[in-house]
Amino acid sequence: MSETRFSSQPINLKTKGLGHLNADAQCGDVASQNWNILREDVSLPVAVLREERINHNLAWMRDFIGRYGLKLAPHGKTTMSPALFQRQLDYGAWGITLASASQVNAAFQCGVRRVIMANQLVGKANMAIISKLQREDSGFSFTCIVDSADNVAALGAFFSVQQQTLRILLEYGVAGGRTGIRNEQQEAQILAEIARWPDALALVGVEIYEGVMKDEAAIRTFLRHALSRTQALAERGLFAEPEVILTGAGSAWYDVVAQEFTLATPYLDSAQRYTLNVVLRPGCYLTHDVGAYKQANERILANNPVAREMNGSLLPALQVWAYVQSLPESGLAIVGLGKRDVAFDAGFPQAALHYRPGADFPPGVADSEWRIFNMMDQHAFMAIPANADIRVGDMLAFDVSHPCLTFDKWCQLLLVDEQFQVTDLVATWF
Repeated sequence: MSETRFSSQPINLKTKGLGHLNADAQCGDVASQNWNILREDVSLPVAVLREERINHNLAWMRDFIGRYGLKLAPHGKTTMSPALFQRQLDYGAWGITLASASQVNAAFQCGVRRVIMANQLVGKANMAIISKLQREDSGFSFTCIVDSADNVAALGAFFSVQQQTLRILLEYGVAGGRTGIRNEQQEAQILAEIARWPDALALVGVEIYEGVMKDEAAIRTFLRHALSRTQALAERGLFAEPEVILTGAGSAWYDVVAQEFTLATPYLDSAQRYTLNVVLRPGCYLTHDVGAYKQANERILANNPVAREMNGSLLPALQVWAYVQSLPESGLAIVGLGKRDVAFDAGFPQAALHYRPGADFPPGVADSEWRIFNMMDQHAFMAIPANADIRVGDMLAFDVSHPCLTFDKWCQLLLVDEQFQVTDLVATWF
């Protein structure tokens, strides 16, 4: 990882999850503070990233994608942390995926120069952000998706005035899903509108998002449809560049996308004008989780031959530590973390580790019967057995479900080693 780009970034001292720092502290100062979570050097609650597991997950996904001969543009909205983007790029990512013009700007300001915006670029202010970035660096590679003639017309008019070319991907979708073209009439209208702006718009590929679907057979049918439409567009000579992007894959079905899209022939068209560049976009692999993505990982390990041949699998790397705050009645512990600290939309956090400050032994595995069943803004209600060995002041580490909605609750997260010594800090730019 390139340290110089982020080490001089100021630390926000007005937020949570930090130890004592001088007023002018920078990110690069954190490692020298000798903080340790177990020594209570840091205010809890605190969100931490297990660095050894992060590196394992980075290497695992790099190797998985590499075995299929594909490229990776992980979705940056998961972490919105340019320092983590850099780690992903250092582990071979082709680019970074983002969801909005403001996210693209944040990544650009921190050095990211190849972006897929897996969303429509709508509105003049958002278009102006992208135009400015393209003007600032002619080497900036940006693509966004389109699924309507109205949006294409607005983009064409705007970038024509700017005397710039915007690279776009045609998005296909499914009935009842999210965005994307549903039928041939919509496709024809969009293609006709793109043709009106030959200098302002360049069609460079096709995009899909399969994560709105739950049935594997239906997903495979949809992926084959997207591939067939890509080939049909290539036969008509409609792509503006010889290397055509075909991109999909959230964090739940990337294995199926990899399998289906590697079935494409080296050339998309009979005239051999176009080759295919398949780019997958999972984002949550970096930290993994103990909810939906754990279930997806179990399916992948059971069904995917490439994953089975690899050593190990993805590991949960994001944890939130908090104190037991109150034991007001038998069978109930109140923990000092809440909806302001950790995701709860896809399942409550799960107690993973238990530590009593001052103990001369490492944290133990939390009792499987300790279960959070309700959360408020700053409190979690945890059911415990009546005879549980738990005290006010004990420290608990919680694994999370849906890491995206934990990251966005923290301005900064601490990286820790396996002894919970703080090794670094990463900032988020939500």
